[in-house]
Amino acid sequence: MTSWTPDWTLFPSLLLNFWTERHLCTLASVRPDGRPHLVPVGVALDLDEQCAWVITNESSRKVRHLAADDKVAACQVNGRHWSTIEGTARIVTDDVSIARAVSCYSARYREPRPNPSRVALRIEIDRFLVSPGFLPAS
Repeated sequence: MTSWTPDWTLFPSLLLNFWTERHLCTLASVRPDGRPHLVPVGVALDLDEQCAWVITNESSRKVRHLAADDKVAACQVNGRHWSTIEGTARIVTDDVSIARAVSCYSARYREPRPNPSRVALRIEIDRFLVSPGFLPAS
């Protein structure tokens, strides 16, 4: 396993392509009893804000879990290629942040349906774990 700490100005092109192509992801959060909780989500990178976004409903379990433990991991797989982001997530409820998250999500996936109880998860990425071939040879 290889890891990469984000240098947002020198993002490896193959890894960036992988995180901008349409792939569904899983998001892992931590339940109160310490067990992982995995759910399918869309994750959208935001190079300008240097983070990743997930949009969700304010009543979702992942939101409740993050209120107690902000550690998350999001993974996507396509055949033998995979990548995981690890970091901390913050629940954001302001209109500007939610609009930003929806815009990033729409660019990668599609325009989501309206949701008056939508919130966004802003993930501050500590590192990327990647399958071989995504990073330039050092």
